[in-house]
Amino acid sequence: MLVDEITDIQRLRKINAALISRVERAMDQQGNAFSLFQTAINLEGRVRSRTEELRSTMRRLEESNIDLFAAKEAAELANLSKTRFLAAASHDVLQPLNAAHLSVSALSDLQTTEEGRRLVGQVERSLTTIGNLLQTLLDISKLDAGVVMPEIAEIPLDQLFSSIKSDFQPIAEQKGLKFRFRASNAIVRSDRTMLHRLLQNIVSNSVRYTRAGGVFVGARRREGKVRIEIADTGCGIPQEHRDAVFEEFHRGPGAVESDISGAGLGLGLSIVRRMADALGHRIGFSSVVGRGTVFWLEVPAIATRPPVIVEIAAESKRPRGYGLFGTRVLLIENDPGVAEAMMALLQRWQCAVRPAASSDEAIRALGDTDWVPDVIIADQHLEGGDLGSQTIAEVRAYLKRDVPALIITGDGSSDLAHAARASGIELMRKPVKPAQLRALLAHLLA
Repeated sequence: MLVDEITDIQRLRKINAALISRVERAMDQQGNAFSLFQTAINLEGRVRSRTEELRSTMRRLEESNIDLFAAKEAAELANLSKTRFLAAASHDVLQPLNAAHLSVSALSDLQTTEEGRRLVGQVERSLTTIGNLLQTLLDISKLDAGVVMPEIAEIPLDQLFSSIKSDFQPIAEQKGLKFRFRASNAIVRSDRTMLHRLLQNIVSNSVRYTRAGGVFVGARRREGKVRIEIADTGCGIPQEHRDAVFEEFHRGPGAVESDISGAGLGLGLSIVRRMADALGHRIGFSSVVGRGTVFWLEVPAIATRPPVIVEIAAESKRPRGYGLFGTRVLLIENDPGVAEAMMALLQRWQCAVRPAASSDEAIRALGDTDWVPDVIIADQHLEGGDLGSQTIAEVRAYLKRDVPALIITGDGSSDLAHAARASGIELMRKPVKPAQLRALLAHLLA
């Protein structure tokens, strides 16, 4: 039908509306396709941008990982250097201090005037303070470096208490304090050296902060553990100081100094916390200002054993008292200063001494078969890389007898302690206190 032939206006309008609708739909479809095209382009741009950001982030992470790995290697090397330094410091730093201790002790025997004895005593106390400070700093460094590993063993508390009492009884008496211990037959599991040092530091702290009254040390069983308590009648710890008690260089306001106990730098309880953590022992305290403080330490306990009765022979091959007169000593020490000081001290005790600096020299010193040592005193690190523990074994093999032996060293390694214990060798740490050395020698020769 031609347009000229359409006479129905209404019908014409319908046809027009249909055509317009069809055109509009076609335009909408084209518009939607264009919109989708634009959206796709935008998304592609965003993906490309995010991908580039991700790649940049990955590159930064890789660079950070490289830096962290380098820092980790540097830290490990620094820690290794620190460990080596500590091993060297234990020997080299304490070596001259040990020689000074021995020389001053020998010098004290030569004093004939009160003024001379007073000055020697003052030097001895100063050397003791320096030695304690150095040993404390070395201990803190070793604990922080993780080079100290506890050697857990069974420890009778009565022996430990007896040793601590002998250490602090003179100090307490000088200050006019009562110093009491409650006997205990308990046996605990801990590292002997670390537990002894830990309790020493607490007792020293209690004595230092007590003006009048006294210090009491006791123990009681508690749920499979032994709770060791050190109570004093000192000034107490104020509330504002309690959180910092175990921190380095913290000192309370009421310390009482003495010439024997020393001023203290606030390191004792810091060592206590580190050792307790290393041993896995719980530690704590309670305190009342003006009345005193109670420190407690919980240590694993084992069943109490009955006392072992040892029969002593009526006759001994060589009866000997606590004196050292005539004792033959093989001294194996490579440091000339320490060797000279030790020989002077032993000769003042009327001992007959033969020195050596290495294993070969020690064997040569025994070439005279008529001279057999009663005791061997050796340093651990000797001339030519020799070790005292091995030298003692060679000397014993040469003499075909287990001569009593003592290693005096600044080496605090657990390997040495284990080897010495396995070989029946006593171990003493530098710097040596002459009175303790003499007591130990008398014990070995008894």
